[in-house]
Amino acid sequence: MSKITIIGAGSVGSAIANNMVTMGIATEIVLVDINRQKAYGEALDIYQGITYCSPAIVRSGDYPETKDSDIVIITSGIARKPGQSRLELAQTNVNIIKDIAPQIVSVAPNAIYIIVSNPVDVLTYVFHKVSGIPENRIIGSGTALDTARLQSELARRFHISPKNVHAQVFGEHGDSSFVPWSLVTIANNNIDEYKALCPEPENVRWDRDYEELEEFVRTSGAKVIKAKGATFYAVAISVCHICKCIFDGAGTALTVSTMMHGEYGIDDVCLSTLNLVDRNGVRGKILNKLTDEEVAKLRSSAEKLKEVIHNVEI
Repeated sequence: MSKITIIGAGSVGSAIANNMVTMGIATEIVLVDINRQKAYGEALDIYQGITYCSPAIVRSGDYPETKDSDIVIITSGIARKPGQSRLELAQTNVNIIKDIAPQIVSVAPNAIYIIVSNPVDVLTYVFHKVSGIPENRIIGSGTALDTARLQSELARRFHISPKNVHAQVFGEHGDSSFVPWSLVTIANNNIDEYKALCPEPENVRWDRDYEELEEFVRTSGAKVIKAKGATFYAVAISVCHICKCIFDGAGTALTVSTMMHGEYGIDDVCLSTLNLVDRNGVRGKILNKLTDEEVAKLRSSAEKLKEVIHNVEI
């Protein structure tokens, strides 16, 4: 039995719930939203397709119904409006997290919490400060989505399965994110050496396009929003993957946002590096050997997040 609560039945929350059912990740899913009618409709719509999926209960409810949840996913918050600053968005969604935290923690104190709402690194930090939940059971979705975007694009350019692409995005889920290229391999070969070693070099489109790829990752969300108004499918798949890795229990390396305690010279901020995730949540960080330039980029990303944190009321 596996019970997952999703707080927020908007586009992201409902897409996560639907993917949970189609992927067979949970046996019970509870959707909680301030708009109870919306949560009810989304749950009913998803549940009515359960005949063609693994058996599961999908329902809406209030906080008492979230009792004994194994995982709680928080997607509540507002999207950035035209003319609204990032800081203004941060304070609004910080207030929402501060309202949600005591209500959910009181009934699901043993759950692993996954923060998805934006700005995700700031809100993950706030949840650490206000919830009382042990650090290993607080995970920000962080750059899991950015990493998926990077790997899928590299797979396309290298004409290879994404499973053979080992590349991650570190830092903030936002403008200061970066790729530690020193760690990137394609089928166990350095990214810049693979083309000369592979059986079909004519199919590989790569010319040390580091900056272009990083810009592609940073602007992918904006491109989707411009084209269709919102992003929710890819982030939903990313969050479901995190949940699957938790339930698998083997220990999976994921770029998720966690509290830093001096790693790479960074302290008291949440951002994404590689972490081992299993049934207990975050088992610990993998301390990759980064170049001096990469460490500087990670520290710069941390400072930009701290600027936002220092300017919100927690």
